[in-house]
Amino acid sequence: MNTVPEAGRSPGESVDLLLPLWRALVVFRVITWVFACFGVWSRWTGIHDPSGAVIQMAVMGAWTIVASIGYSRHWGRRNTRLAFADLIVTVGCMYLTLLAQPLLDIRAGASVLTSVWAAGPVIALAISRGRDGGLLGAAAISLALLSLRGVDNAAKILSNVQLLLVAGIVVGYAATTMRRATFRLREAIAAESATAERLRLSRSIHDGVLQVLAQVQRRGTAIGGEAVELAALAAEQEVALRTLMATRAATGDRGRIDLCMLLLPLATPRIDVVVPAEQVLLPTAVATELVAAVKEALSNVDKHAGPDARCWVVVEDLGGEVLLSVRDDGAGTTPDQLDKSGHLGVSQSIRGRIADLGGSVTVRTAPGEGTEWEMKVSRP
Repeated sequence: MNTVPEAGRSPGESVDLLLPLWRALVVFRVITWVFACFGVWSRWTGIHDPSGAVIQMAVMGAWTIVASIGYSRHWGRRNTRLAFADLIVTVGCMYLTLLAQPLLDIRAGASVLTSVWAAGPVIALAISRGRDGGLLGAAAISLALLSLRGVDNAAKILSNVQLLLVAGIVVGYAATTMRRATFRLREAIAAESATAERLRLSRSIHDGVLQVLAQVQRRGTAIGGEAVELAALAAEQEVALRTLMATRAATGDRGRIDLCMLLLPLATPRIDVVVPAEQVLLPTAVATELVAAVKEALSNVDKHAGPDARCWVVVEDLGGEVLLSVRDDGAGTTPDQLDKSGHLGVSQSIRGRIADLGGSVTVRTAPGEGTEWEMKVSRP
């Protein structure tokens, strides 16, 4: 997935999904300043000191340019400094109405000339700081408006306060959601890039190293003698490389981890690990206990199944449950023998661990037919 770098940012930085909100804020700032100027022009004869209104519109226009440039650049969006500065300047511009209208006239019903333009920092703080930032901006603008209008006129400005609060909350929630989406998108892009690089390396390894190791294994086994040890080492390295190529990123969320990623490194020339194509995300503590139980089962295979026994570890995602099976083709035993002294780890490390997770364990074994463990746990 390709990303297009925005102006003022290096090509390596991904596009911020909040950018449309910032651009909308710039448009909002410009349009509301134009409306404020139109309001002054339409009420020109009713303004006590028109020159004060002109000064106020000029200051508002200059700050609109500064804020718009800042919000259009990465440096103006990466922290809340500009948004807080916007809040302070906007409150100051609200009080500049006193240059055009006496306080008594404002409290008698004359307009605060900033009009809707004053909502700009509320939106800016909501985008940069989420709901809490939007509420903070709305509270500051509302208090400034109340101080100009007077407590006696609180009921008259209630609708304005409500609109500011709604704007702060709605935009804040939207910004928070989009920020989380940006984080998830960056994770997905990183995972996709890592997967693509792994596939490229896998092709290269498969075409060269793995073929050489397989040939060394075959030739060493055929020659015999000391070459058999070399063949065994080649087989181990081949499995290790295949496991590395198959290993997936340990991506998860909310304290979860991919069980398959933890099990794949257990593969050896005698142990095959079969996992689903998709991740099997479990709470880290649950996944760790399951892996410990599998290791104990593999340890029993190594001790009791025989030197030539092979083993298969299979993960099945059943939706609400996860089924782990460990099967070998070794000597096998009887169920009663599993609980005797030579198999203490079975009851303590396998059954005990799975029971603590609220799961169930089933074992099937018979002399000469190998052993199969099935461990099933609920998926929280």
